[in-house]
Amino acid sequence: MHKYRGSIELAMLLLILGFALMHALHLGADFPNGTPWHDDYAKYTDEGWYGNAAVRWHLSGHWYVPGDFNPAPAVPVWPLLEWVLFFVTGVKMEAARGLAVGFFFLNLFLSYRLMRRASARWAALLGLTLLVTSAFLYSFSRLAILEPMLTALLLTALLFALSLGKRAHPVRWAVGIGLLLTMMLLTKTTTIFLLPAIAWAVVQPLWPDWRRAMKLLFISGVSFVASFGAWMGFIASRHLLADYKYFFFINKYEKPPELYWPLISFWWSFHGALWFDVFLVPLSGVLLLMAFAAWRNKLNGAWARTWLGNPLTGISFLVLAGYIGFMTIQNHPQARYFAVTAYFFCILVAQGVEALLSAKGSTRALGWLAMGVAAAAVCLNGAWTARFALHPTYTYRDAAVALTHYIDEHPNGNRLLVSISADEIRLFTRLPGLCDDFGTMPLVHKMARYQPGWYAAWNEIDPGALEDLHVNYSLEQVAQFPALDDPDRNLLVLFKLHPLPGGQPREVIGTNLQQPLPGDKIGIPVE
Repeated sequence: MHKYRGSIELAMLLLILGFALMHALHLGADFPNGTPWHDDYAKYTDEGWYGNAAVRWHLSGHWYVPGDFNPAPAVPVWPLLEWVLFFVTGVKMEAARGLAVGFFFLNLFLSYRLMRRASARWAALLGLTLLVTSAFLYSFSRLAILEPMLTALLLTALLFALSLGKRAHPVRWAVGIGLLLTMMLLTKTTTIFLLPAIAWAVVQPLWPDWRRAMKLLFISGVSFVASFGAWMGFIASRHLLADYKYFFFINKYEKPPELYWPLISFWWSFHGALWFDVFLVPLSGVLLLMAFAAWRNKLNGAWARTWLGNPLTGISFLVLAGYIGFMTIQNHPQARYFAVTAYFFCILVAQGVEALLSAKGSTRALGWLAMGVAAAAVCLNGAWTARFALHPTYTYRDAAVALTHYIDEHPNGNRLLVSISADEIRLFTRLPGLCDDFGTMPLVHKMARYQPGWYAAWNEIDPGALEDLHVNYSLEQVAQFPALDDPDRNLLVLFKLHPLPGGQPREVIGTNLQQPLPGDKIGIPVE
């Protein structure tokens, strides 16, 4: 092993570089078809939603649309970066996704730096190999969503926290950590559930001098509260608190009626980790259980004490526990949430394998067995990722382009599309749009105010949306465009909106507006 270590590390580095480059190819392509994550809404909506302030500003001169979904007051960092980027690239889906891929590259570098603090080079490269070959991360790191940037800020904050004791001016660095926490919270609000991991990173390395550790933790907390409070004061002064509160309102999901619902939700969220990887997630759990079992073994427990004493092991556990706890409380696990935790599963596996291989006898043999499982994951995931990268499809882009072309070839009043995917389509084609599902203004009032000419739905029409549309319009189904592979959302259907005669709203009382009415031409289910 020692004789060939240099050659092995070089081969791993070349493999990492090759697979990393694949992430930057075909940025306009679909989210890969045929995956277990086909029903994650991020690929239909989130790229457009969370960058809509930047897109609107560049296309219309205004970042805010009253009554529509305006997430920027709650999560402004990502749209701010896109706003800057679009000055150079123009409004393009490929540019937004390229920004996310840039953060993926940065995350690989930061992960390597974290692992190298207590691991050999080969172990850190193993961790990167697990990350860069992951078909899951390939799929989600190429979407212009919030997770890649949140991960970069988290890894940076952890690096700062772990090195506080070695800094010449630790108080300044502690203030910087607090500012990073605010940036994280203004990138994605799930940051709250990552705070224990960052607190552990500050305190654990300094614990022999616990007074100093608590002082620096307190300074970081004050910096965080003060900077976040300044942002809240700013949006309050701009009368944007309603949009901020609405962001949390729409992210509140119903809970089961049973008193033991947290157990049901926890199992759903805990089991959801397998979305990331069916090999690496169980392996990381087995390695942790083995380490806890061996902790007090005086003869064969040194590897466990060393690994569990590594601050990064505790950090990784707290990140995983925090995010699974968040999904449990929400009762709404989504595959994309694990794009943050994926890094820490891989860190646990790489450093756990290294710790086992430092032992002797049968324990060392278990390390080679764990290495075999990790190698199998690399081979299978690598083949999957390479297939995605070398055989891209463009059905979503083509559907957005065809839909926009149809609207331009068949004028119908206001060139404005209402759809849950309107912001996403605008990133592809610059077609102006409104969201039909979210917004501080009810859809029926939004329709009356903005008077759009077009509506688009996926596969079926929601009866509530149809009711709101019917107050002022009849619907004519005019075109449909196949896209992606979710059986519930693989057909994008376009409707013309025809104002009612005389422009008078329809009588609501005594009329069931949640079904097709005379004057409609609707060929898809209403359900």
